[in-house]
Amino acid sequence: MNTLNTLIDDAKNFHQPSESVIEVQRVLQICNACRYCEGFCATFQSMTRRLDFNVADVHFMANLCHNCGACLHACQYAPPNAFGVNIPQAMAKVRLETYQTYAWPKPLGNLYQKNGLALTMATSIAIILFLLSMQSASTGLFNTNLDGNFYAIYPHNTLALLFGGVFIAMLIAMSMGVREFWKNISTDPMMWSAASDATHDVLTLKNLGGGHQQGCNEADDAFSLWRKRFHHMTFYGFMLCFAATSIATIFHYVFHWEAPYAYTSLPVLLGTLGGLGLIVGPIGLLYLNLRRHPLHGDAAQKAMDRGFIASLLAISISGLLLLALRETPYMGITLCIHLGFVMGFFLMMPYGKFAHGIFRSASLLKNAIEVRMKKSVSVGAD
Repeated sequence: MNTLNTLIDDAKNFHQPSESVIEVQRVLQICNACRYCEGFCATFQSMTRRLDFNVADVHFMANLCHNCGACLHACQYAPPNAFGVNIPQAMAKVRLETYQTYAWPKPLGNLYQKNGLALTMATSIAIILFLLSMQSASTGLFNTNLDGNFYAIYPHNTLALLFGGVFIAMLIAMSMGVREFWKNISTDPMMWSAASDATHDVLTLKNLGGGHQQGCNEADDAFSLWRKRFHHMTFYGFMLCFAATSIATIFHYVFHWEAPYAYTSLPVLLGTLGGLGLIVGPIGLLYLNLRRHPLHGDAAQKAMDRGFIASLLAISISGLLLLALRETPYMGITLCIHLGFVMGFFLMMPYGKFAHGIFRSASLLKNAIEVRMKKSVSVGAD
């Protein structure tokens, strides 16, 4: 009966299970019978609330998985066992599939397969060359006597309109995608207490600590919290840079305080701290990515992962360099480079690695609702 209900649910959702989804369904059935990893993380706790797994369940659980790797090294059925249970790899393949399935506009979903280091850098470099050509034709590449004022080269309103438009388009694309994802995975009523739980899990990256909060497995079965720490540096570095830009916008439009701002001003201090976080965090994540166990994750996605890391590094390094050179003749060139990397990042954001944070947050919310509702089956536990 449960299997019949699963097939009916899939038919209602117009999803034909892909090979990746079928593989997750297979390994989860094995895991649900074994239960050795039951308390490892939210993914396995969610598994125990189900006896069968339809496509929506698989999409939800794949995005709930943080790829900490603990289950791979603990599993007695992992490769080279004949059952070949590899939860991190199977979940990673489905995560990419969900990004493509729920991309908006849908035809752009194919960019997830192509959004690697080469495409990311090519997009940014094309924008940089365009900006340099514009600057060369108008004010020249080497500018003096600008007193560190970026807006003497590109007017504030022009930049605000240009980047504001790209930012709004990015928000719309990501919102439409995650909205469709949520409609497919959840029919439960919203609970604000669950939203609070999910927000805590997102901001603390609780699931990167593993069920025991000792961290992830990287190159071997040793636990480490460094992946969690580098994620924190990256996330909060990004948020500090966003806060710096937001505060500078308020200064300009509300208080009519025009840039350049002093090195000790709030926007500059927040931007500098954020830039440092966006250097240390991504470098650490890249190092861990290069040395991770080959059975962790999906090797086909490494280009996308590293392209995302390279974009963050390019933004942070060029931003700090711009701050250091803003009172020199090289400010204009550095500004074009920084703006190009920022624009390229935001253009590719809805169709790259950044999406994992949005879909994962939605999955954490659904999981928190299920826990609060005390959903269960006749076997297993939360």
